Amino acid sequence: MNTEVANLLFNGSFLAILGASIAALAGIGSALGVGIAGQAASGVVAEDPKKFGQALILQALPGTQGIYGLLIAFIIMQKIGLLGGSGLMALTIPQGAYILAASIPIGLVGIFSGYAQGKAAAAGIMLVSKRPEEIAKGMVYTAMVETYAVLALLISFLMVNGVQL
Repeated sequence: MNTEVANLLFNGSFLAILGASIAALAGIGSALGVGIAGQAASGVVAEDPKKFGQALILQALPGTQGIYGLLIAFIIMQKIGLLGGSGLMALTIPQGAYILAASIPIGLVGIFSGYAQGKAAAAGIMLVSKRPEEIAKGMVYTAMVETYAVLALLISFLMVNGVQL
């Protein structure tokens, strides 16, 4: 690899953009989780179409990890000048690496918690299929997984905002 290409790829701005991309990977967890819950919901609604609303509420819950990852990605892109028309900032390698590191908590936790939350939501949907009056319990079980996604969002947010550019 020649020096020009290496300088283009391995600089602080590239690392920061890579960080925004890693944060957005949290959407993988949401897609998996919503899909898992959707499969369970489809089975329940096939048996009793009146349970569509309750199943939909539970199916939507795993979608938040993707939102959290997207939020951090947008914050990173705004911070480095990729959004807003001011132009991409020239970052040092340490600055870019700090932003990259700050994106990892929400990127990784978002993938795993979205998947786990989808499984919890599917179980909640099964609960609603037998006992529709227990939807609140299914939502609580599903929301417990959300706690870890919120913590990852918080740590990524604080870390990104702590990087001095």
